[in-house]
Amino acid sequence: MTLEEYNQFCSSLPHAAHVVQWGGAHVWKVGGLEAGKVFAIGGWPDKDSDEPALAITFKCSEIVYEVLRDAEGCRPAPYLASRGMTWIQRLTDAAVSDAELSDHLRASHALAAQGLTKKRRTELGLLDL
Repeated sequence: MTLEEYNQFCSSLPHAAHVVQWGGAHVWKVGGLEAGKVFAIGGWPDKDSDEPALAITFKCSEIVYEVLRDAEGCRPAPYLASRGMTWIQRLTDAAVSDAELSDHLRASHALAAQGLTKKRRTELGLLDL
């Protein structure tokens, strides 16, 4: 998945907002930039690789985290996972194809939306996520 494809997909999700921050990372939030919840971070290619691959970080369930944390091309997300959060960083498509990544980003969006207040989810029409 290219940066353009990543941003295009994330922009298609309901009430997704984009900001470039944290050293040039493309950060996507659900519910607005100010009080929204982060669901995806794109950037930070693997500095140990010769290939300038896009690293994409997403929130996931505990089960998905357990499956993907040791999968080829994936790792627990730096900083986030070390603080007990279930976030995975996909470095290559070895274990997670672009189509599967899209599914994970969609699920991450839904998980992040659950972190919004019920009032805010109601206002945005996100109660069913």
